[in-house]
Amino acid sequence: MIRLGVVGYGRRCKGLINLFREVEPDIRVVGVVDSDEAGAKSRMSEEDKDAVFYSGLAEMASKGKLDGLIIATRCNLHTPYAIEAAKYDIPLYLEKPVAVSMEQAVSLEKGFENAKCPVVVSFPLRTSPLCQITNRYLREDRIGNPEHICATNYVSYGTVYWKEGYRDYDVTRGLFLQKATHDFDYMMYLMDSPIVRVAAMDCKGRVFGGDKPASLKCSECGEADTCPESPANMMRGHYGSDADHVCLFSEACGNPETGMNEDSSSALVQFASGAHGVYTQVFYTRRDAHERGAKISGYKGTLDFNWYTNDLKYVRHFEPFSDVIKADEGMSHFGGDHELAHDFFGIIKGKGESRTPIETGLRSVYSCLAAQESAETGQFVRVRQVGS
Repeated sequence: MIRLGVVGYGRRCKGLINLFREVEPDIRVVGVVDSDEAGAKSRMSEEDKDAVFYSGLAEMASKGKLDGLIIATRCNLHTPYAIEAAKYDIPLYLEKPVAVSMEQAVSLEKGFENAKCPVVVSFPLRTSPLCQITNRYLREDRIGNPEHICATNYVSYGTVYWKEGYRDYDVTRGLFLQKATHDFDYMMYLMDSPIVRVAAMDCKGRVFGGDKPASLKCSECGEADTCPESPANMMRGHYGSDADHVCLFSEACGNPETGMNEDSSSALVQFASGAHGVYTQVFYTRRDAHERGAKISGYKGTLDFNWYTNDLKYVRHFEPFSDVIKADEGMSHFGGDHELAHDFFGIIKGKGESRTPIETGLRSVYSCLAAQESAETGQFVRVRQVGS
């Protein structure tokens, strides 16, 4: 039996544990650190109900006889718990973003300088089968040197970032860190080069946010009949659920002056190799407008993949042939979560290594922070490099 300890047993952690059991059925959550013990217990599976709740990570690490550790707290707590976890040799599954500020990121890098703690950062897009086969084609020189990448993320469920905990800017610190951290990681992976310079723009408060009361819910609002975000209208238009929720046009969403999530944001990025690319993310798209993927261009050809259509198109520039291959449907994070689970349990069993070590999390965070700074200042920003 594999004994797991958890820091932060929320909905995301519940989903992870269920997915982990698909890969490794013989696991048990034996220890938990969570200030909301009642809430955590309500989310736990029956086989984990005997888990011991500890006052802190140090106590759980010393008493829990753990084989693996999961940190799935709110985002602003990932860094302090990870720095503490670095003191132990327990394999760690760390949720992204690994940090939400430059101060946190630098402290995290310092905390892992001499650590023996192996880490799997939650970057499933990199390990998804579609991304893996794209990387294989690139390494096989099918398009020549990759000189440009155009990556897009049109999010059909983006309203989640203006509901409940995600709209708390002090916790999330914006959607470059929340969302683009995945995309910058796979972009650097496919281009086989770190991002070194960024120019970015964003739009805030033009779609979501506003002056409605902080606690207002649709069920309490006199505009629910006409508002496109009301449960009834979302169900009628087939773009959402019938669940009551807090208002997306509330003062609790913040404002551009004090900080809030962006409605959309884009970045122009330069890689250390000399190649460059663009990335854009939009959070108010709905239904079939969703898109996530990239087009990568070299002199000899182009690769174009999209996780929502689950296919990869390979165009030869100098031959009259193009190929389209399809990936299987219905996989969590397009299959990447299962791959990360295999990595995590491989490390626990001493049979493998992480494809998303702590350095990948730091490299992505430094790129996201540079994009955020650029959007705020209107200037190109150099990206801090791991080890600098």
